[in-house]
Amino acid sequence: MRKACLALLLAASVTPAFAQDKTVDLKVSHWVPASHPLQKSLEDWVAAVNKDSGGTITGKVFPAQQLGKAFDHYDMARDGIADVTYVNPGYQPGRFPIIGAGELPFLISDAKGGSEGLDAWYRKYAEKEMKDVKYCLAFVHSPSSFHSRTKKIVMPEDVKGMKIRPAHATMANFVTSLGGTNVQSSAPEVRDIIERGVADAVTFPWGSLVLFGIDKVTKYDMDAPLYTTTFVFVMNKDKYNAMSDKQKAAIDKNCSTEMAGVVGEHWGKFEDAGIDKVKAEGSHEIYKLTPDQTAAWKKAAEPLVKTWADGAKKAGADPDAALAELKASLKKYNALAE
Repeated sequence: MRKACLALLLAASVTPAFAQDKTVDLKVSHWVPASHPLQKSLEDWVAAVNKDSGGTITGKVFPAQQLGKAFDHYDMARDGIADVTYVNPGYQPGRFPIIGAGELPFLISDAKGGSEGLDAWYRKYAEKEMKDVKYCLAFVHSPSSFHSRTKKIVMPEDVKGMKIRPAHATMANFVTSLGGTNVQSSAPEVRDIIERGVADAVTFPWGSLVLFGIDKVTKYDMDAPLYTTTFVFVMNKDKYNAMSDKQKAAIDKNCSTEMAGVVGEHWGKFEDAGIDKVKAEGSHEIYKLTPDQTAAWKKAAEPLVKTWADGAKKAGADPDAALAELKASLKKYNALAE
C-alpha cells in the first residue's frame, strides 16, 4: 500500500514536467506577392516563434491577398479571419493618426534604424490606438519618392494638376496641398492604374517598383528620401490570450524592437538594390534634387506636421511631446534624417 502511494505521489510530481502545451496553428496573412522580401520575413518569424515555443506554435504564411484585401488586414486580425496580419495603417486615413508621424517627409533616413526607432516609440501609443488587437511590431521601408509616367516632378508646384497614387494618408494630404489629385489603390493595383492613365505617378520604393512591374509603365524617378511608409504586424487577441505562458513568451520575444529592425533591414536592402535595377534598364530618367529644390520640398511639407498634430491630439496624444519623443528615438537608432 505504501509503495503504491509513493508511486502515485511520484507520478503526480513528475507529470507537470511532461505536460505538453496544446499545438497552436497560426494563419499569417499579407497582401504582397510571395516573391516580396516580406514573405521570407514572415516565414522566418513563424520559424522563430516555433523554435521558442518548443515546437508547439506552428504557422502558415498566406501571401497576395489570399485571405482578404490589403485594406482589410487590421480588421482581419481583430475578427480572427487571420491570426497575424501585415498592415499599412496609412491605407485608412484618420483611423491610426498617431503612428502617422512615421510618414512625415524628410524624417527617417534608414530602414533598419528607422524601424527600431519607430517601434520603440510607438509601443506605448499602440496600446490605445490599436487596442482591438495584440500589437506585435512596427517597421518602415527605405526612404522613397515619386515615380512618374508623364513628366519629371522636380519642384512642389510640378504636382499641380497631376493624378497621383500616394503611399499613405500623409502623402495623400501632401498631393492635395500641392494641387494634385489622389488616386487610391493598393500596391498590387498600381501598375494597372498607371498603364490605363487613371494615375500619372506614384510614390513607391525602388525594389517594389520593379517587383510590381511599375517600372515598365513609369519613366521619371526622383531619387530623394521624401517619405517612408509605416507598417505593423498585429495579432488576434483571443488567439494570443488562449496560449500558455510559454507560448505567449515565444510570441512576445519575437514581437520586439529588435525583430522590427530585422524585418526593416531585410526589406530595406531589397528596396535599396532596386535603384540599380531601374538604372540598368536604360529607359528611365533618374534625377537627384539640388539643395535649393530639397529646401523647397521641406518648406512645402511643413503644413503636414500640423495636420498630423491635429489628428494625434484628437486621438488623445500630446503631439509636440510625441514628435519630440519619436525624433529622439530615431536619433538613438541613427535613423533621424538631417
